[in-house]
Amino acid sequence: MVGLTVAAAIWHDVECASYEADLPLWRQLADDAHGPILDLGCGTGRVALDLAARGYEVTGVDCEPAFTAALAARAREHGLRIRAETADARSFELPGQAYALAIAAMQVAQLLGGREGRARMLESVRRHLRPGALLAVALADPFEGIPEDEEAAPPLPDVREEDGWVYSSTPVDVRREGGATAIDRLRQAVSPSGELDESVATIMLDAVMPDELEAEATAYAVRARREVPPTVDYVGSIVVMLEAR
Repeated sequence: MVGLTVAAAIWHDVECASYEADLPLWRQLADDAHGPILDLGCGTGRVALDLAARGYEVTGVDCEPAFTAALAARAREHGLRIRAETADARSFELPGQAYALAIAAMQVAQLLGGREGRARMLESVRRHLRPGALLAVALADPFEGIPEDEEAAPPLPDVREEDGWVYSSTPVDVRREGGATAIDRLRQAVSPSGELDESVATIMLDAVMPDELEAEATAYAVRARREVPPTVDYVGSIVVMLEAR
């Protein structure tokens, strides 16, 4: 199988890269911002590459080096100017830049380890925003996507082919664990020669409501929320809109 570093980026692409329902909102906010954009938890560049291709100045931040390396490589491949920084959203420092918009897409803010982690993220982002700049944070409840009918068909896997390998990831369990939601995914990789490698990965999402996040954001003014509609494959999101004071 591919190395662990490369595999991390591949699985991120399998499970996230095809999502497009939120892109119209980020494009609209970028157009209104009139300045550089900060993409928090940028992953391999799903949002950053889309915005940069439309002429926006984008910096992507992620704590996973494999993700930022993939983003930088893809930006070079497409001739796009994107700053890719490996750093934690709760403690990053990017000198010499004040951003007009920060985006935390696809429940990035629910991967920060609870209230304390969110508070550190809010503080770190605020240091990098111009007065009046916006921080847009997508929040979702994974249970909203689970049918109540026990006989409902199981979810289809996310599938991607790369270099002759076929990767698939299927959510097999969603459950409450304290103040978080645990999502188990069965990851299967089939080699060009037909050998199967499989494992289960668990993703922990903090359970946080929009009004809770808004109350925590004391250095910001709360603006009207936005929504990302659900799709056949993904739950919808409420996007909390915070303006830097």
